[in-house]
Amino acid sequence: MKLAITAALIGLSTTTLWAENMMKPSPLSVSETIDGLEAAVTGAGATVFARVDHAAGAQSVGKSIPDATLLIFGNPALGTLAMEGDIRAGLMLPLRVLAYEDADGNTQLTWTPAEDLLAGLDIAPDAEVIGKINGALGMLTDKAMQ
Repeated sequence: MKLAITAALIGLSTTTLWAENMMKPSPLSVSETIDGLEAAVTGAGATVFARVDHAAGAQSVGKSIPDATLLIFGNPALGTLAMEGDIRAGLMLPLRVLAYEDADGNTQLTWTPAEDLLAGLDIAPDAEVIGKINGALGMLTDKAMQ
């Protein structure tokens, strides 16, 4: 029994709990970048579900963090494709992109690539939906900064 528990813990400790995120610098402010992303998302026919201003949330409890805003959005055509592969993809969807001010005062855009986001599900890392989600995220984040 101890051996089985130890083996399970070792397996967990070697599993990546936090995926390596994609990152792009933006020449715009956090707000302008998220505004651009929101416009790109809606322009592509996807749905924006929420815009979360983390810095405002921190301020509301008397704390201060650098400017950081999360955009939560999705496209049923892509989300459904992923969930047809494994319904548990619904735990990871909709998609999320964070714009934040880094330590040098520059704006960064970051998100989790689809192969990491959907890792551990019954969706192959080279599945068509993985490429489509990554392509959409790349295109939308590029348009956010135009």
